[in-house]
Amino acid sequence: MGVAIRAAGQDDRDLVVRLLDRAFQNDPVSRWVFPGDEYRRATHHKLMAAFTDVVLADGRIDLAEDGAACALWLPMPAEANGEGGDKEGEGDDGPAQMRASIDPANERIELIARLTEDIHPVGRAHEYLWMIGVSPDRQGAGLGTALIGAVLDRCDREGLPAYLEASSARSRVLYERLGFALQNRPLDLPDGPQMWPMWREPRP
Repeated sequence: MGVAIRAAGQDDRDLVVRLLDRAFQNDPVSRWVFPGDEYRRATHHKLMAAFTDVVLADGRIDLAEDGAACALWLPMPAEANGEGGDKEGEGDDGPAQMRASIDPANERIELIARLTEDIHPVGRAHEYLWMIGVSPDRQGAGLGTALIGAVLDRCDREGLPAYLEASSARSRVLYERLGFALQNRPLDLPDGPQMWPMWREPRP
């Protein structure tokens, strides 16, 4: 059965933020950035809102028509200086600005932005899958594969590679099935989980 997909607009912002918040509450990286269930429930949505705003402004959010899944994509030009400046929309101070706007006392908000910025590939234009979220009650139903596949088909037609950072072993397996491969080595978060930077060459 096909999945109806449309581009999200500003009117969908709150829906996307709620979806990402639910989808990532138990994600290993989210649990590391926001330790403690109560703290995470109270604060995590602010980070998801910041991500959503950046991608609505500079990229594309693909949304399943029924609102059960979304994918946040950013086009990265070859000359981009890492992901951080363009991604955060705040120049070199993007990670610090994001921390200040979400929770100034939580240094991990800034740290993870800087760590992922440091490993982001440069020198070649690509599509960056920043996040993909599926409603917890719909995970495993193929929604994520459908959302990603639509963009990867375009990447193949246009000869564009794609990049992402997998935040769980489960998602890494999905991405490997879609043609992504580990780039260099995993990112070890301090006293936390691993992330897997993954790159996909376009297929002929």
